[in-house]
Amino acid sequence: MLTKEELPDCPVATTVRLIGNKWKLLILRNLLSRPWRFNEMLRSIPGISQKVLTDNLRAMEKDGIVNRKVYPEVPPRVEYSLSDLGDSMRPIIREMEIWGRNYQQMVREAE
Repeated sequence: MLTKEELPDCPVATTVRLIGNKWKLLILRNLLSRPWRFNEMLRSIPGISQKVLTDNLRAMEKDGIVNRKVYPEVPPRVEYSLSDLGDSMRPIIREMEIWGRNYQQMVREAE
C-alpha cells in the first residue's frame, strides 16, 4: 500500500497512480472474471512482456489490489486474484467498459 507521504492530494490522482497504466487496467479486466495463472494471463494480454507483467502484478500485490497464492506443488503453481480492495474497483472498470463501447459505436457511426 502507498504510505501517507506517497498519497497524492487528489483522489483521482491516487486512483490513477494505482491503476493508471494500460497494463494494470488489462490485468484488472482479466481478474474481474476469475483467478488467473501467470502464463495464461501473459498469453491473454497482447504486447505485454513477462517482465512488465511481473512488475505490474508485484506492484498491484504491494498496493493491496491483487492476491498471490502459491500452491505447494512441483512445479509450483501460482494464481493471482483480486483482493477485496481490488474487487471494489469493479464498478469503475464496468463504467470504463460502457464508455469505451459507446465511443466505439460513435466512431463506427461517424464513418
